Amino acid sequence: MRSDIEIAQQATMRPIVELAGEKFDLDPIHLDPYGHYKAKLSLDYIQGLKDRPRGKLILVTAISPTPAGEGKTTTTVGLGDALNRIGKQALVCLREPSLGPCFGIKGGAAGGGRAQVVPMEDINLHFTGDFHAIGVAHNLLSAMADNHIHHGNSLDLDVRQMAWKRVIDMNDRNLRHILEGLGGKINGVPREDGFDIVVASEVMAILCLAESLGELKERLGNVLVGHTRAGKPVFARDLKAQGAMAALLKDAIRPNLVQTLENNLVFIHGGPFANIAHGCNSAIATKTALKMADYVVTEAGFGADLGAEKFIDIKCRKTGLQPDAVVLVATVRALKMHGGVAKDALQRENLAALEAGMVNLERHLRNIREHFGLSCVVAINHFVSDTEAEIALLQQRIAALGAKAVVCRHWAEGGAGAEELAREILQAVDEPSQCRFLYPDDAPLWDKIEAIATKLYGAAGISAEPKVRQQVERLSDEYRHYPVCIAKTQYSFASDPELRGAPEGHTLTIREVRPAHGAEFLVVVCGNIMTMPGLPKQPAAERIDIDEQGRISGLF
Repeated sequence: MRSDIEIAQQATMRPIVELAGEKFDLDPIHLDPYGHYKAKLSLDYIQGLKDRPRGKLILVTAISPTPAGEGKTTTTVGLGDALNRIGKQALVCLREPSLGPCFGIKGGAAGGGRAQVVPMEDINLHFTGDFHAIGVAHNLLSAMADNHIHHGNSLDLDVRQMAWKRVIDMNDRNLRHILEGLGGKINGVPREDGFDIVVASEVMAILCLAESLGELKERLGNVLVGHTRAGKPVFARDLKAQGAMAALLKDAIRPNLVQTLENNLVFIHGGPFANIAHGCNSAIATKTALKMADYVVTEAGFGADLGAEKFIDIKCRKTGLQPDAVVLVATVRALKMHGGVAKDALQRENLAALEAGMVNLERHLRNIREHFGLSCVVAINHFVSDTEAEIALLQQRIAALGAKAVVCRHWAEGGAGAEELAREILQAVDEPSQCRFLYPDDAPLWDKIEAIATKLYGAAGISAEPKVRQQVERLSDEYRHYPVCIAKTQYSFASDPELRGAPEGHTLTIREVRPAHGAEFLVVVCGNIMTMPGLPKQPAAERIDIDEQGRISGLF
């Protein structure tokens, strides 16, 4: 069996400028190519689309992820190809992969099998440099803050109350908590600091929510850097940093165009993680695609409790977007893991475990339909180990819930393997639905967190140490109108990753709350989740190599 990278390397790609002109009558003047197969779209072209009608938006989400794999990105790509195969004009919108998980556990993030985006190696490695630009813009603000302190600190920044860490696009646990400025006066002022991964940066969140350079610069100026010794907030605009930060991001804000293995266009832009950030591709890419195509297929990170919730409660709330239907991706393998089966035993038929694990899918499906008010089709991403009895049981259980379930074979067959899913989703987007937010804008912060925990996660309630509860109450006064961005494990509805299935009655413990003043949401850190991940004992980087001809292997 060929690996994903081997399949991608044998693809017949077409020049992206030629493809964009053929598919969407795009004038080459509006595209800045990065080689032959990647290009950035001009902001002038995007501005010129504003009076066009909007297409239909299809959101792809999934059950809670497991080491068995669910194939959400693969399904997103396969569905986009399938819609084009049956004569619809469709575009796919994805997030950019981060180098951290690429070299850690997760591997690449460009789809898989016959449902991939290419050039796969470029997308999974440096791509068009967007993440580099975001990291540099973020760290410029860090450097300017420390430089201000070194040169007299006229703003009276309190080094004990700095809110702005540094970032790097790599999993590196040693950088979570550091001492800096050591070595004497010439090397700055010593203080405690730390690093987050780039995808957790507020600059990433801002880039993915801003719809123009002007809005980008304004939001960057609103970033909270820290506080004075008197407790007064200090923002990036107080350090006069927003102009230079926006200048570094002038190209990064422009969406990137690539293609699928079937030569259909894809936007890949922005990449906040869903377990530590808001987990959606950029608003500017999604809105542009909706003006260009009749159907847009986009994904939200990890399970529907994280990605889909944040897509709706943050991205849609901030931008006016609204999904017309949802695809919920599930696999027999993953559901058996939720039912208690170890990964090395997934090849064997186990109807009892599948039955037990179905509770995870049922809760996600109920959340999408009842709490968010959206039509939903379940995509059963097929694996060769799936038995006829397992597929029949899964379809029977989903039908009993009043939902449609489609077996998809896009990994093996490309768009042809997802045509049935495409036809079902075309019916779903025309069904009456009303996208609803989980909580009102003006609810107290504590109530917003509690609404997510109790309604979506099945928790009995939320808890926090007294000092954190006081912080929540204090922030609620100033940031009452902000949505919340829960940072928790992706593996469970609970904050404990070992609680698979659909746990109930647990307590969601809030460890920390961070205002994202420029992005205009509040990050609520729960359990042991880290905004700087670490590498596993055997990182994926050990398998990646390159030969004398520059051919990469082991990337995925």
